[in-house]
Formats: sequence, structure tokens, C-alpha cells
Amino acid sequence: MSDWMVTQSSAAGRRPRALSPLREHLRDTFWFAPTAAMVGVFVVWVGAEALDTAIVDALQRDRDYETLGELLRFAADAKTVVSAVGSAMMTFIGVVFSISLVAVQMASGQFTPRVVRLFVRSRITKATFAVFLATFVLTLLVLTSFDTVDDPRAVTTVPLVQSVLTLCMVGLSLLLFVLYVNATLRLMRISHVIARIASESFRVPASMPVPVGGQEAPAHGTETAWVPHDGRAGVLRDVHIARLVRVARKHGVVLRLIPRIGDFVVPGMPVLAVHGGPVPPRRALRYAISVGVERTYHQDLGFGLRQLADIALRALSPAINDPTTAVQALDRVVQFLAALSRRPLDAALHRDRAGAVRLVQPVPDWTELVDLGFTEVRGCAVGSPQISRRMLAGLDDLLLLAPPERREPLLRHRELLRQAVDLAAPTSSDRDFALRPDRQGIG
Repeated sequence: MSDWMVTQSSAAGRRPRALSPLREHLRDTFWFAPTAAMVGVFVVWVGAEALDTAIVDALQRDRDYETLGELLRFAADAKTVVSAVGSAMMTFIGVVFSISLVAVQMASGQFTPRVVRLFVRSRITKATFAVFLATFVLTLLVLTSFDTVDDPRAVTTVPLVQSVLTLCMVGLSLLLFVLYVNATLRLMRISHVIARIASESFRVPASMPVPVGGQEAPAHGTETAWVPHDGRAGVLRDVHIARLVRVARKHGVVLRLIPRIGDFVVPGMPVLAVHGGPVPPRRALRYAISVGVERTYHQDLGFGLRQLADIALRALSPAINDPTTAVQALDRVVQFLAALSRRPLDAALHRDRAGAVRLVQPVPDWTELVDLGFTEVRGCAVGSPQISRRMLAGLDDLLLLAPPERREPLLRHRELLRQAVDLAAPTSSDRDFALRPDRQGIG
């Protein structure tokens, strides 16, 4: 909690920047990085080819044909190397894809299908694939630059710089391949997967506006109209906060998002409520709301808890029966709830530069987050003392951290867990053992 309070205090004096969702959307794709790398390497090759041509022209003007002859002999040897690199890159790309597909299949089957997003968003995976493709494209371009003329007086270009650039790209590819294998093996280990989910989850409250202590949310004015959803049906992934704030400020209104991030919306469903003025033009709100086929971390406060609960539930299923993994997921659930235990919830208020509230974004309240983190896992805790002991220890820790007005859902889950264990445990000694708080489950 201390780290979270330090973050809050350091950010109290500045207004958080409302970023465009474009960056997050690009991170959820696999085509952007390879495409950008291939375009970039083409631009670099054009510059390298121009430099090689300039070198040959300078040597010919100086009549230094001996040096040109040495460069031609170097080019003949380099052509063999470049050809071998081009063939090897295709093999490397196949290996990368094979490893990725096996890792994704194992992770989705053992943990939860939603962790596939971690592989898609992995920077090292995208960088490796992008550099491999860029190296392959570069070898093809360099091969086209080799001149068939052997006479130093008639040669037009010698791919000297291009060959050196190709060798540098090969060295970078080998380095990234080692890092990629290491990163993929880490993502196949449950402890690292759970840690990645937790780290992604903490970015959501960190990007939310920090409320001023003791200040209540101002009145939004009379609700004058609704804005319906006119796109495709799907999950509300995120909203373009900066654009909505600009539109609301320009038209002198307050916009209130009706569904929460992560809700399923259908065409015609109201998505924005307008307070204090007329409805902004439809073109002004275009592309301000993003709908997709699945939830994302970007603005979804409960998505991380949803994945942690799914991992714990799957680990406690009879097919897997791995309570230690469920304990690791509960560790992160407690960590996440502890960070939010004293933070105002219910709604995120986004202000314009003058400090006026322009966008109200609903977020899960404290009770909903506690229920999301513990309800389903508590139902599977009966018969597993390791889980009941860890859950009791987590609830006790949260009771120490949470303010008095937020202790009711924690006490309710603690009492429901005690009742379930009392009904399931055959003897009093078993009940006492299962209801003894332990942060390691059974340490």
C-alpha cells in the first residue's frame, strides 16, 4: 500500500494525460511491427545503396582501380554469405512461429485462453519476428545490387555497405533469437504469467485521474439526451478520453459513459448520456468509442482480476488439481485489492484544462472488485485447506488495510468461507486446520 500511496502523492499535483487508445490497439496486433520493420529496412537499403554507388564513383574518378578490384573480390565472397543468410532466415522464421504456437497452445490450455493476449503483446516476440523478416527482405534487396560486371572501370556499384549492414542484421537476429527463447520460456511458467497479468492490471488505476482528497464529485447537470451505439456489436474495449473531453468542452456539456469498459454493447444501445446541453454532432463522436471481440487491459479495471480468478478456478478443477497455482493467483488478487483499498472508485472523472469535469467514466466499486476476486475461488476452496488458509490470510490483510466503510464485503467473504468449511470438514481438528490463516496456504 505504501508504494501506491507514494504514487498517488507524487501525481497529486498533475493531471494525468488521457492517451489515445491507438497505441494499445497497435500493441494488440501482430502486423504493425513486422510491416514497419520491412518498410524501415527498405528505406535504409536505399540509403546504403546510394552510399555504395557514391564510393564506386569516387574511386573511379580517382582511377583507383586496384581498390575497386579488391572490393569486387570482397563482393563475390559476400554474395555467397548473403545468399546463405537469406535461406537461413526463412528457417529461423519457421522456428519462431513453431515455438510461439506451441507456447500459446500450452498456456491457453493450462492457464486460461485469455493469456494468449500476453504472447500477442510481447515486445520481444514482435521484435524478433520483425527483425527476422527485415533481414530476409534486406538480403533479397542486397542480392539485386550485385553487379555482373567484373571490370573495375565499368562497374556501377559494389554492395560494400549493404553487405556490412546485412551482417549486422544477422548478429542482431541471433541476439534477439536468444532473448526470444528466454522470454517465451518465462511466459510458459505460471508464476511469470501471473506476474505479467498483475503488472498489466496495475497500469489501469495508474492511468486513471487521481481524485482530490475529500472532494466530492460535482453535479453534472440535467440529463438532456442519449447517444446510441451505431457500430457493430461487441465488447466495449475503451474510449478515446481526450477526444470526448474536447468535444464536451467545445459544446459546453458533460458526457457520461453509460456502459462500463468490458460490457457487451449492441447497436442502438445508449452508450453516452449528455448532461447540461444539446447532443454534440455525430461526426464529432466518431471513432471515440472502440468495440472489439474481447476485453483489453487498457481501461478495464476488472479484467486483470477476471484472469486471475480464471487461472485459480482452472487450477482447482479436478482435471488439473493444482492448488499451489491458485495460491499464486490469490497472492496477486490480494496485492491488487490492497492497492485499491483506499482509492476512490465508482467513477473516474476526466477534466479539461480548466479543471471542469467533462467525462464521467464508470468503474467497478470496491464491493464488486472484492466479489470478482474471491467469490468463485471461495466456492472451490472447500476441500482444499491450502486455498482456505491463504484466502483467510488475504482477507485479514485487507481488513487491516481497508478503511472501516470497506470492510463489510471482506467480513462477508470471511464468514461465508468459515461456514462452508464448517459444513465440509468432517472433524473439528480439520476445521481448525483449514481455517488457520497462512499466507503460503500450507507453508
